[in-house]
Amino acid sequence: MNELVRPFPKPPAQVAVYVEVLGPDLTVDFLLTFGGAELYSPENPQGRGHLEKLIGPDNVTALCREAHRLQSRVPLASKWLATVMAWQGHSTAKIARRLRIADVTVRAWLKGAE
Repeated sequence: MNELVRPFPKPPAQVAVYVEVLGPDLTVDFLLTFGGAELYSPENPQGRGHLEKLIGPDNVTALCREAHRLQSRVPLASKWLATVMAWQGHSTAKIARRLRIADVTVRAWLKGAE
């Protein structure tokens, strides 16, 4: 018997470029770490920055090439992150704690995403 495989949640426009460059899993880590902040990404990474440690020098360079498509601040994308984390199998409570929002909000977002 085949189980129905749910597709990966479609990212909103402001997140799509990150998913294209970093892939879905690394995008989640990236947004959870840098979401809401201005981000300086050097064109020639030297191996010292937090960004490079998280995503690697090749991905920093790739993001720099797409800088014209990025907002000045990294989006929070909390609703999308909640949807992705639920898709990954995380509990509502864990999602709420990680995103620092109420579990009621997570449930409402997930109910609307179905």
